[in-house]
Amino acid sequence: MRIRRATTTEELLAAGDLFDSPPREEWAARFLTAAGHLLLLAYVDDRPAGFVSGIEMLHPDKGTEMCLYELSVAPAYRRRGIGRALTAALASEARERGCYGMWVGVERDNRAAVATYGSTGAQDEGVFAMLGWEFGDGEPERGA
Repeated sequence: MRIRRATTTEELLAAGDLFDSPPREEWAARFLTAAGHLLLLAYVDDRPAGFVSGIEMLHPDKGTEMCLYELSVAPAYRRRGIGRALTAALASEARERGCYGMWVGVERDNRAAVATYGSTGAQDEGVFAMLGWEFGDGEPERGA
């Protein structure tokens, strides 16, 4: 297995089966060019086997932290340490970028995710509520 940062939309489109929905070329391009956004891909035998995405979050009184936005491993490659390796690679990247920490939101009953994150040093910080807003159909804003 090898892990490397995705730099082209072609890489993201080729890894389409790893995403919840097929990636859209314009969104993939926007993600890759946005400051503080990164996506690491794991390859097994030159096939995309998993990914982790992260977004740097900057606040005036806290500095910069990394949000582990999403982790995905193809079913055929699960339970081989790929999720752990991707999470550790993102944490390493966060340290290199000067982030003071990294966090992820995860449902408590997602035992595989909780175990994966815990195996890389994540600590349970307690229960919280996640509230959300939906705006339209997810189309990118005009002119962006």
